[in-house]
Amino acid sequence: MKYCHHCASELVHKIPEGDDKLRHCCDACDSIFYQNPNNVVGTLPYYGDKVLLCKRAIEPRLGKWTLPAGFMENGESSLEGAIRETREEAGATIKVREDSLYTLFNLPKINQVYLFFRAELADLNFQAGVESLEVALFAEDEIPWDELAFPVVHSTLKHYFADRQAQRFPVRMFDVHYSAERKITTTLISHSA
Repeated sequence: MKYCHHCASELVHKIPEGDDKLRHCCDACDSIFYQNPNNVVGTLPYYGDKVLLCKRAIEPRLGKWTLPAGFMENGESSLEGAIRETREEAGATIKVREDSLYTLFNLPKINQVYLFFRAELADLNFQAGVESLEVALFAEDEIPWDELAFPVVHSTLKHYFADRQAQRFPVRMFDVHYSAERKITTTLISHSA
């Protein structure tokens, strides 16, 4: 950010009075601009013993498989955004239960929070949207594990198939960190009973 959205003056990077973080500030009109994490919302759509995955038609991770998900829009709830992303990326209609929240991932290094909801496919009428090359249903032994786009998708799927065996789906929250060597660690920090 270089210029003030209110008065077009050049911004400075400083810690405002009463704050403890560097912010973009306008000395001309005293505006402070807060940048907060982006929420990425999506679903884990299932039908019987299979899950619906999308092959990405866009970067990052073009050509890799993922769960339907994307950035939450202003004016929508996280669940509304997840349903919209599922419709946009997979052309799928889903049924959502009141206990649908499934996994939450904090990615502080890239300022993102991921939320995935379990959702049953209402029917088998799905098709690739503009951000997907293809969509398909996969049983656990058919998942292209080495071709998954993101660690959060891998972790969500692993937990889902294990939970499916027990028919118990606790809500889990994780912190995801990247080391200097680009090694990814996913740490469980909370789960429901």
